[in-house]
Amino acid sequence: MSLLASPLESVESAVIWLLVGFSVATWGLALVKLAQFVRLKNQDKRFHQQFWAASSLDSAAEISHELPGPAARVAQSGYAAIAVGDTHANDLSHAINHQDRLERALRQQIVRERRSLETGLAVVASIGSTSPFIGLFGTVWGIMEALKGISAAGSASLETVAGPIGAALVATGVGIAVAVPAVLVYNYFLRRLKLTAADLDDFAHDFYSLAQKSAFRVLVHPAVHKAQGGFTQPVKEAS
Repeated sequence: MSLLASPLESVESAVIWLLVGFSVATWGLALVKLAQFVRLKNQDKRFHQQFWAASSLDSAAEISHELPGPAARVAQSGYAAIAVGDTHANDLSHAINHQDRLERALRQQIVRERRSLETGLAVVASIGSTSPFIGLFGTVWGIMEALKGISAAGSASLETVAGPIGAALVATGVGIAVAVPAVLVYNYFLRRLKLTAADLDDFAHDFYSLAQKSAFRVLVHPAVHKAQGGFTQPVKEAS
């Protein structure tokens, strides 16, 4: 059996081509995720530099809404949680105190960022876990067909047996070759995801501490005020 044979020529050929497709998908997703993580890391680095260089939590509000990135979006959710409480004081859904509302908003935004970073990893994990079994299925099917052919030929010489069975075993080898990189790619990006989530969690704790220091009140900048939906009045800074 030729590896370049038509996918419809035999089941093991179809299995091998399927595994080749899995391999292409794995490396394609790996490149996409690598570009995503590098881009987000650079965005967060730039944001942290400017955020922590600000003189106060108030002055950092505009920075958070001008820069992209996960950390900036976490800060945006924090500012929105602080601001929306007093501007909608009569709204029962915003009657929660500042501390709980801010903590919940930061936690929910981190969860959303994790979901975004996890996109595609489930596919890579599935490829890594199923490829060996798919290859084994192709091998078993190929051996069955080879034994049928040997039986029909009425000959069990080494030349007759070795060729078809050896070709059938290729599917298992391809399955393993596809699974190993997929597992490595998944583990690598899973670790990157956990590190990014840990960094966001650390920043959320720092943001909460800063907000607590300012009594959970900030003077919202006009640009931030507009980005948050045009509230009727800014939240006044605690005296």
